[in-house]
Amino acid sequence: MHAPGFERKICPPAALSVTAQQLARPLVFTNGVFDILHRGHVTCLAQARALGAALVVALNTDASVRRLDKAPGRPINPLEDRAAVLAALAAVDLVTWFDEDTPLALILALRPEVLVKGGDWPPERIVGASEVLSWGGQVHSIPFLHQRSTTNTLARIRRS
Repeated sequence: MHAPGFERKICPPAALSVTAQQLARPLVFTNGVFDILHRGHVTCLAQARALGAALVVALNTDASVRRLDKAPGRPINPLEDRAAVLAALAAVDLVTWFDEDTPLALILALRPEVLVKGGDWPPERIVGASEVLSWGGQVHSIPFLHQRSTTNTLARIRRS
């Protein structure tokens, strides 16, 4: 059985610089855990993609998520599953990952024209913002249209 076509959009960090050269510019970059994908995530990703010609999403590895201390037992879904779900979204052109605490090395390697995070991140706190601005790029904190939270969803599940 062949792997689904969307899995071609999953790119190991070591191959990122070559693979990303094939993407249209302006390039939009965002990152996160995206553990249990919800409406807030997909809305933000669609809005991010609309800011450029291609969207790269970088995922925290499982070890990185645990270091962030999101909550006990997180991530719920392993990196491979989170990457596949994101790659299946039409708004996402490429999915990669990082094991460091921040995606700064990826941002420096890709040099995106647009850097995006969700509305809970003020632009001045977005990792890579000063670098992207220094090469003439834009930084956006996209306001939430749908207040959703993986942490709150998991709390509701655990209460029931």
